[in-house]
Amino acid sequence: MSRVVLLGDEGTKRTVFLEKGVKEAGIRFDLVKWKDFQEMESWQNIFLKIDPPLWENCRLEEMERLTEEYKENLRQLEKLGKKGNITFLNSPESIQALLNKRGCKKRLKEAGLPVTEALKNIDFIKQEKEAGSFQKEPAVPVLLEAMEKQRIFQVFIKPNQGSGAAGAAAFCWQPRTGQMILYTCGMEDPLTHGLVNTKRLRKFTDRDQVVSLLERLLGLEVVIERWYAKAKHQGFSYDLRAVVQDGRLDFVLARLSSGPITNLHLNNHPLKGSELGLSPSVWNRVTTLCQEASKCYPGLRSVGIDILLERGSLRPRIIEMNGQGDLIYQDIYEKNVIYRHQAEMMREWLWKNQR
Repeated sequence: MSRVVLLGDEGTKRTVFLEKGVKEAGIRFDLVKWKDFQEMESWQNIFLKIDPPLWENCRLEEMERLTEEYKENLRQLEKLGKKGNITFLNSPESIQALLNKRGCKKRLKEAGLPVTEALKNIDFIKQEKEAGSFQKEPAVPVLLEAMEKQRIFQVFIKPNQGSGAAGAAAFCWQPRTGQMILYTCGMEDPLTHGLVNTKRLRKFTDRDQVVSLLERLLGLEVVIERWYAKAKHQGFSYDLRAVVQDGRLDFVLARLSSGPITNLHLNNHPLKGSELGLSPSVWNRVTTLCQEASKCYPGLRSVGIDILLERGSLRPRIIEMNGQGDLIYQDIYEKNVIYRHQAEMMREWLWKNQR
């Protein structure tokens, strides 16, 4: 018997509002909790949507381990898909590919699409275990040298694998005066001395404190990109989160901020993209870019894309892509367009497989 399955967690907004969408479509889904998925006996003849697992750990050093565990689960699902008769909303391989920000940017660039550019020739010396202790050379001088050579004095630093601004930082440096400014949600826990994601943006200007935090952040696997001046609306800088499903631009949300990091859980301001007053030509460029980016990952029927519009020219650049970026509060509490569209995909699959 054909059935729709959601692999996720009970009671989350993702689950609740997808359920609302499928009820309106006249169908239902079975929920398999992440803690139980390895015990599920039959994966035959199902349409499977994979939601991200819930992580309660806020330690940045743990992020890579948790992501690797998640990727291993995705690899298991990939094998199950090859053995069984599973149709994925988003394939495990594609979700896993987008967890690697660096790899995603490489694929987009190879396709000729504009992205936020990474600094070149950054080669931090990895930690090596010698005589039972870890030793490494300072990373900040390497970063400053690369910034000076490339005449780029404002950069974004973020974990190669991660989301929700965890470990993200914006760094400004004035080489003539030596002044440094660091904006980040990461902070050292005074009890454990580990880096934690505080979900609150802080500004640091003391050089010693900035260098200390930078060293900790650069000790993670990070991507370092040029900090572009973003377009402004009513005095706020903003970028866009677009959700593309089956090639259709289902929702665009602007994220307005007085600071450099726009994630909405940092008390930034959401605004419907349609209220920005952008010209049809700009929207055409944004729409085309999103559609072309989604084509780079044919295993994704639903993808969230973060887009920067350069200040002045309004030229769009892709910041990053998210294979599970479909939860937007401004949509679910209004028309629930995104999850209703997914329910339509599920209903269409059921009709085809029940004939």
